[in-house]
Amino acid sequence: MPISVPIAENASLNAPAPHLRDIRTTTLPNGLLVLTERMPHLRSVAMGVWIDCGSRDESPAVNGISHFIEHMVFKGTTNRSAQQFAREVDAIGGNLDAFTGKETICFNLKVLDDNVPAALDLLTDLVLHPTFSPDDIAKEQGVILEEIKMDEDNPDYLVHELFTQNFWPNDALGRPILGTAKTVSSFDQQIVLAEYARRFTPANMVFTAAGNLHHEEFVEQVAAAFASLSASSSDKIAHPNPPQTNPHITLKNKKSLEQVQFCLAVPAPPVASPTRYAAYLLNSILGGGMSSRLFQSIREDRGLVYSIYSELNPFRDTGTLAVYAGCAVSNVEQVLALTLAELTRIKQQPVTAEELDRAKNQSKGNMVLGLETSGSRMSSLARQQMYWGRFFSLDEITAEIDRVTPADIQRLANELFHPDLLALTLLGNLGSLKLTRAHLTC
Repeated sequence: MPISVPIAENASLNAPAPHLRDIRTTTLPNGLLVLTERMPHLRSVAMGVWIDCGSRDESPAVNGISHFIEHMVFKGTTNRSAQQFAREVDAIGGNLDAFTGKETICFNLKVLDDNVPAALDLLTDLVLHPTFSPDDIAKEQGVILEEIKMDEDNPDYLVHELFTQNFWPNDALGRPILGTAKTVSSFDQQIVLAEYARRFTPANMVFTAAGNLHHEEFVEQVAAAFASLSASSSDKIAHPNPPQTNPHITLKNKKSLEQVQFCLAVPAPPVASPTRYAAYLLNSILGGGMSSRLFQSIREDRGLVYSIYSELNPFRDTGTLAVYAGCAVSNVEQVLALTLAELTRIKQQPVTAEELDRAKNQSKGNMVLGLETSGSRMSSLARQQMYWGRFFSLDEITAEIDRVTPADIQRLANELFHPDLLALTLLGNLGSLKLTRAHLTC
């Protein structure tokens, strides 16, 4: 039977209007925040434990510890071996996943609605009762060292890492999520336990769930499952100050590669910026799809690349807007010149109404389609809570997207695409290729 506990209810229990999301919030006595979204038309429930810190909250000596802990909790708990855990997840038809990012760690499990109690028991055991045995730590160090080598052999990954490390030098945001061979090799049980204890506290955790569930019943189950988690004596982990960006040019010669990997980027607005909707539409128009300017100009019209796209990566206090491409070394200067020409054009000439409408429809379509599953709604709850502390309806977001004008796009482009802010990373068999800041004009 669920254990009934006193709870601090933060949301109205009135049924929402049909067009609104049925989101409820409760804070447990130990400080753990529980968020749910009822989706009665589904037969699934997705639930996740989110830690509101990631690799950018690490000191240099323990770079990679967040990712290492994410791996280690799967190696066995005080109640189950790793093999028992895997068998029980399969026995309830569950989909278990975990990931570490620059600003979050997440453990999530999706099951049929009939299996919620069993799933909650498994997820709780995974997060709250890991053993972190020295033998398992030693074995997992070997696994992650191989993962680091594997990623270093992947040019798409490596050019991103080279860019990031040089864009935010001497800052945790620029360091790799996986850590380095040196830092990972230094981890022992004492380090792992200390970092786990610092992060996995109610003040730094959010529990979210979405699907065919009832909030009050689910909260009682979570309260019972997390009763052993004491209220934290420490405050929420203090996040670092915004990092200083470095408008670098990095040319990394790697003769084994057939293509040159290309990354051109500028600082961009943080995730909660008032200009975020204009930023997403600007990115969409520039390189967000097959109809985008970069794709049409550089791939379709001239055949210089197979893949080219732009990407917006916002964080809590900063971000990047980057163009990625792969091309022959003989085409690098032309691809760079054409990319810069598109940046210049979007600064000097307002986008057309047709082009902006297409970007708006693409953004709204992606948003709606991206919220059609219980897993995506569960993730949306956590991210909106951690970054905004509030929840946005689809109507509200759609209205903000529709409010963006061509003048807004042009104004933001002129703020972002300044030659002094541009950073360029090239990775590949560069030969005698040389580039200077004189090449970066827009």
